[in-house]
Amino acid sequence: MTRPPPGHAEPPHPIVLVAMGGHAFMQPGEKGTIEEHEKNAERIASLLMTLVDRKYNLLITHGNGPQVGSLLIQQELARSEVPDMPLDVLVAMTEGSLGYVLQQALLNQLRKRAVRRYVVTVVSQVVVDENDPAFNAPTKPVGPFLTQEEAEKRAAALGWKVKEDAGRGWRRLVPSPRPLKVIQRHSIRDAVRQGHIVIACGGGGIPIKKKANGEYAGAEVVCDKDLTSAVLASDVGAELFIILTAVPQVFASYGKPDQHALGAVTVQELERLVAEGHFAPGSMGPKIEAVLGFLGRGGKRAIITDAEHLPAAIEGRAGTHFIGAI
Repeated sequence: MTRPPPGHAEPPHPIVLVAMGGHAFMQPGEKGTIEEHEKNAERIASLLMTLVDRKYNLLITHGNGPQVGSLLIQQELARSEVPDMPLDVLVAMTEGSLGYVLQQALLNQLRKRAVRRYVVTVVSQVVVDENDPAFNAPTKPVGPFLTQEEAEKRAAALGWKVKEDAGRGWRRLVPSPRPLKVIQRHSIRDAVRQGHIVIACGGGGIPIKKKANGEYAGAEVVCDKDLTSAVLASDVGAELFIILTAVPQVFASYGKPDQHALGAVTVQELERLVAEGHFAPGSMGPKIEAVLGFLGRGGKRAIITDAEHLPAAIEGRAGTHFIGAI
């Protein structure tokens, strides 16, 4: 690598945060074996090299829905043999396991390219406010599908909130309060600035709350992965925030006769579309909220696309691009 002349500092590389879902490790119809996770991680790691090739400092977040669901099923089956673990601990477990799988795939891709960068996974804690109204209105389904009888029995015995989910059975509902800050944000920022690839805030991060005595404690809730990612992107000074999802672009009037893909959108245009109700709360809504939060805190650019179109989206030929205030 050519060094700058004496007296001239090398310009810092811009930071990009890429947020991807837990389904990035599992494709439709797969069982979720470790071999499938490794194969899918290899694929996504190869695509992420597009950003490394363009000299971005790379920060990655990911979801964990399928994986936490599997752990909850394991707990159900082994309940008579081993003690249950709370939800915050399960999130921590998936941060470690998925981080390891992705970390190894990224290291292999870097070594193939003879790129001397390292990859680190950070088990990340995210502070939530226990007075957040979401604590009194659980909305996020987690865990296995149950019969109505079993779900109501658990609700009575364990104090769960339960609800029928899309005709497939009954599930436990947990609160999803807003993420306020990532405890490890400074360490994450410093590592990314040094050129390391950092994997953080898996599954939205481990939700914790501050007790009256000032100590932290785990919370039986889940944080939205995209909202946490937007907070972290702001905290580390990311220039670009990318959300990878199941569709190549964001659509207005989705599923209606006047459905149309969005190309480049300003904050003002996006706020108008939100007010008109174009983005469903259970699908694209949180992603759009995350983008607006990032841009509203001074972020410059955001992109929503799928993994396959990431290289083209970086070149402006695919995806939906969001532009902050000029």
